[in-house]
Order: sequence, then C-alpha cells, then structure tokens
Amino acid sequence: MPLISNKGIQMPESPIRKLVPYAEDAKTRGIKVFHLNIGQPDIETPEVALNAVKNADIKTLEYAQSEGSSRYRAKLANYYNKHNVNVTSDDIVATTGASEALLFTIGSITDFGDEIIVPEPFYANYSGFSTASGVTIVPVISKIEDDFSLPKIEDFEKLITKKTKAILICNPGNPTGNLYSEAEINQLKEIVLKHDLFLIADEVYREFTYDGYEHISILTVKGLEENAIIIDSVSKRYSMCGARIGCIVSKNSAFLKTIKKFAQARLSPPTYALIASEAALETPQSYFDEIIEEYIGRRNTLIEQLQKIKGLVVTKPKGAFYCLVELPVKDSDDFAQWMLESFSDNNETVMVAPASGFYSTEGQGKNQIRIAYVLNKKDLIRSVEIIAKALKEYKD
Repeated sequence: MPLISNKGIQMPESPIRKLVPYAEDAKTRGIKVFHLNIGQPDIETPEVALNAVKNADIKTLEYAQSEGSSRYRAKLANYYNKHNVNVTSDDIVATTGASEALLFTIGSITDFGDEIIVPEPFYANYSGFSTASGVTIVPVISKIEDDFSLPKIEDFEKLITKKTKAILICNPGNPTGNLYSEAEINQLKEIVLKHDLFLIADEVYREFTYDGYEHISILTVKGLEENAIIIDSVSKRYSMCGARIGCIVSKNSAFLKTIKKFAQARLSPPTYALIASEAALETPQSYFDEIIEEYIGRRNTLIEQLQKIKGLVVTKPKGAFYCLVELPVKDSDDFAQWMLESFSDNNETVMVAPASGFYSTEGQGKNQIRIAYVLNKKDLIRSVEIIAKALKEYKD
C-alpha cells in the first residue's frame, strides 16, 4: 500500500471543525445544536457587496490578475490610508483568504526546518500552515491569569535561534480576544529589529475593538517598514467568510516580489469574490458601529452568564468575538464530545471548540474551550445554561 507522508500524518486536526461529525449525528437524532465553535458571524453581508455580484455584467468569467485586480488593490490602499496605514496598491497582494496569505508568507520567508515564534494560545491553523511548509512553531505561553497579554519580551529572547525567521501575532486575538497595546507592539518592534526578524500580524479582526481600546497596526509603527507583514481578510469585517478573499500588505519590496511568484503559481484569486470585496469597501461606517455595539452586548451577556458558573474562569475580551474559558474539568476535548454524543437538555446541546488545539505546548489548554459569541443574546444565555447543566452531570 502506498504510504502517506510524515508531513500529512503530522498535520493537526482543526479543533474548530473536528467535532462536526458528532454535531451532525446529534442533529439526526433531533437535537438542536447551538454552535459556539466557529467564528461564522450571523451578521448580514453588506447589500452593496451582494448586489455587485448579482449585477455584474460578465459574459466570460476570466482569470483575475495574480495579485488581485488593480481597482480592488487601489481601493484597498485607500481603506488602509484612512486607518493611518500609508501604503499604495503596489504594497498589496490579494489572496484566496487570509489562509493563503499566511501560506504564501511562510513560504516566502522560511526554509524547511526554520522556526516562527508565536504567543500561544494561537489560531489553530497556524500549526497546519507551518506543518505544510516544514516549519516549526515555537510557542511562548501567555496566561489566562494575565488576560493573555504579551508574554515578557525576555521569554521571546530566550527562544530566538539561528533558525528563527519571524514572530507571528494575531491582533485582536483569536482565540483569546486580547488586544495588544502600543507599548506591547513597540516591545515587539525592538526585538525584531535587534534580531533582524519579520513581524507578521494577523489583523483580520482590526475593526472589532471595544471599551475605548484602539487597534495598533504594525505598519503604523515607524522603523518597521522592512520587517512588518500584515495578513488581512474580508471574511470577518464584512461577514463574507465564503468569499475567500484576503491580502498581504508589506513595504518590503523583496518580500512582495517573492509573494507574487507564489500568487502566479496559483493563477489568481476568484473573480466574483474580488468584485464583491471591492464593492464591500463602500460599506458605510454606520454598518460597523451597529455591529460593534451588537458584539459588545453579546460579549457582556456571555461573560455575565459564564461568571455565574462555579469553578469557571473567563477573561473579558477587548476585541474580536472570542473568549477562552477555563472549565472545572480535566479534559475539555472529552467534555465537548460528550456534550454532543451523550448530553442534551430539552433536546438541545452546545458545540464548543476545545482549546488544546490552540496550543502547541503539550498538555496546555486541556481544561479550556474557545467560545465564539456569534449568536444572539437569547441563544448565548441558553447556551451557557446548557453548559452549566452539562458540567453538573459530566463525570471526568
């Protein structure tokens, strides 16, 4: 029998999606499943984006430019300039989602066996992208008791070797909901300049910050021009996860030249999705104001309900729409599966994402889950009620 590659065997399962078969089985048994496991907003996509696709007068669906259409990149550059990120269309390459942006980035700055330092917990697919590229994720642990703030810079320093090529952050954070301060970004600036590393920032949740906190983009920091790489996407900003349009933004010309070779190899991002994404840039600020107000309400409702559960620990997110929750259980993977396989309350149960998949350090996050507060307040209250009842019944 032909053998599967070691790389394929080592490719991690998604903690967000691996329990889907159990959820689908629960549904076939007539059980309603509240999905807190995945960051799929229930917010409606801007009508202007949907109409652009519906009204597109296209006779032949052609390839787009490999780096994305000139019109889209020009409008995208204008969007960034409004957010004090001074770039031109030449500094942007459109990709098939932020996932491809990260794959292209890792492929452009690393060789087999190189290392990227990432504060953990981190977005689970970082491990998958690194495994696919033969690169090692080197974790530096942030802690729930510190609200998942940036680990001490000395902790980063200890991990830097000749193989280290970059530090990768998610800001605002998935899965933590943390938001790095200007002081923390400047600390990262100092270390990447000192060791001549890239600083990669996954900024797909940049629009979603709360309580007066501001998002600090790494490309607004003077002196980082040659080191900074932004990963971005329309998925969360415009509730367009299915469009699969992301981008890479950088001022480093050698890096961008390399990225474009990867972009050419996969031909182009999807044309219709580019049309929708270009139109989405016309979305008024009022759209975001309403969404942010809604997410603040959902976050506050969720945290208030969770804090009623004895033995549970949760931090209050400053951005994005996730929080990490520490449960009074030994194995959250088992608990999450058990809720789908063996538990329901009035024929209802909850699907969560076990947090161990957001860590690469063995044994970390075993008693934690990630919750995406993408449901309405009524469903969030009911979901937490189900979790509370499940915890009382569950036996480790």
